Amino acid sequence: MEVPLKVIAHIESDFDSKFGVPRQSGLASSLMARVVFKPEYRTPEAFRGIEEFSHIWIIWDFSESHKDRWSPTVRPPRLGGNTRIGVFATRSPFRPNPLGLSCVKLERIEFDKKDGPVLVISGADMMNGTPVFDIKPYLPSADSVANASGGFSEKNIKKTLQVVWDDTQIADFPENKKDALRQVLELDPRPAYQDDPNRIYGFSFAGYEISFSVKNDTLFIKNIYKI
Repeated sequence: MEVPLKVIAHIESDFDSKFGVPRQSGLASSLMARVVFKPEYRTPEAFRGIEEFSHIWIIWDFSESHKDRWSPTVRPPRLGGNTRIGVFATRSPFRPNPLGLSCVKLERIEFDKKDGPVLVISGADMMNGTPVFDIKPYLPSADSVANASGGFSEKNIKKTLQVVWDDTQIADFPENKKDALRQVLELDPRPAYQDDPNRIYGFSFAGYEISFSVKNDTLFIKNIYKI
């Protein structure tokens, strides 16, 4: 039996590709995004009471990871990208149903915008254009479990990187997005299995192309320019 899912909204974020997107929600608290609903779901009454919650769950589509076939095992970045784990023991996007689940902070609701009501959120781990299936409130009494075990996710936790950039490199970059960029870079956006100090990596963020290299635990900005 097929269960139909309706796309009710899309994410507007500073990531136009998967590279650089934090591997989990909440890791880069300064990352701002918007949840923009399709016209038929912009009824203000549908949002009544949501302002009382500090955080929400977003159920979304790994739209860039659709495949015709699925694999029972995947290689999580946390384990270096070489060890296979059962797909249902991971949050990998490559699963029978490519559904994502993110807990984000609800910063505010914009009712007065042309496309409102819009949910402004922080700590999102979704790229621009991500389809959204549903929104649910985060309930501290039910969604937070004391003494829960994190399995293999608690092993081999990466240290954050020290980010080095010259003020002249970052001079033209939007001031209100510098903290978010630094947090993204501190999380080390490289694939877990790559550690070549001579390699130059790059990704787009907030309309800029960012290139960098990493040596030991330090990330060096090579260039930042507006796309």
